[in-house]
Amino acid sequence: MKRYGNLYPQIIDFENILLSSRQAQKGKRFRDNVLDFNYHLETELIRLQKHLTDKTYQPGAYRTFHLINPKSRLISAAPYRDRVVHHALCNIIVPIFERTFIADSYANRLGFGTHRALKKFTHFARNSRYVLQCDIRKYFPTIDHIILKELIRRKIKCPDTLWLIDTLIENSNEQEIVIDYFPGDDLLTPVTRRRGLPIGNLTSQFFANIYLNGFDHFVKEQLKISKYVRYVDDFALFSDERELLADARLAIEEYLAQLRLKIHPIKSQLFETKIGATFLGFRVFLDRIRVRNSNLHQARRRLKRLQTNYAQGRIDLEKVNQSIQSWFAHLEHGNTWQLRQQIFTSLEWSAFWHCI
Repeated sequence: MKRYGNLYPQIIDFENILLSSRQAQKGKRFRDNVLDFNYHLETELIRLQKHLTDKTYQPGAYRTFHLINPKSRLISAAPYRDRVVHHALCNIIVPIFERTFIADSYANRLGFGTHRALKKFTHFARNSRYVLQCDIRKYFPTIDHIILKELIRRKIKCPDTLWLIDTLIENSNEQEIVIDYFPGDDLLTPVTRRRGLPIGNLTSQFFANIYLNGFDHFVKEQLKISKYVRYVDDFALFSDERELLADARLAIEEYLAQLRLKIHPIKSQLFETKIGATFLGFRVFLDRIRVRNSNLHQARRRLKRLQTNYAQGRIDLEKVNQSIQSWFAHLEHGNTWQLRQQIFTSLEWSAFWHCI
């Protein structure tokens, strides 16, 4: 397996750091922290480059908040300066790992995404009798730092780049505590091993794909499952043979234990596709695609907040328009024409009906 060295000069090159600052501010240009950074842009970038060059760089404190729907998650926002570093690193190392990823992993990859994943999932569901659908329990909080570093070192040997990667991993903020035991553990093992990556970081999303890349290849090449889709920690295997998928589940649990991961005991199920399988906010049947009820309720609440914020002058018409059009684009991937009409006629959008 080829390992790559001499990457750090590319990471700390001023042109790469400048590009990274532009990437990091997309959609956030007018936030106070971004405006402050950009006011002294050249000075800030030169200072950042120096700290990376002499390896005195240290990540700042995270800003954290909880998302409750559809499930409780701790979201961590890194300081803008650190997000520039995340992009600078990923600009150089993502292409190295990207060529090793399989075509059936769709999350956080250029040209892939939720809608392509849903399309492939729907195709497999409508051409298979059974589906084994799994969800990794508390994925981001349980990613093991030692294992992650070992996986990264299989492709990267540049000491300075590894120093930066280790710095980012080791400065991950405290995540949700999950106590899981695996073969060979003693009583203290789960609390002495550093685990968890902050959801929200570009690097965390990328590292999460690296962490399960070997698993993807295991499913495709060792288990010989041709119909497979993964989006972050949600994955599904399809077949006309129930026994094949039942055996695959046992093998999957055994493999994931090597990564110190467990599938969710309730959400991971083997069933007939005609019942309807849920994926990325939609429920896929043989003849139609519906929006999950929980996602629908969440969207209704979001739209009402938009309405209230617009009426109170907190957001402008352009922001409302962007939010509505984005959600419409998502819904169009299901059989949702009547649903879209019902939702928006039930709300008083008289001030901006032309948005829709």
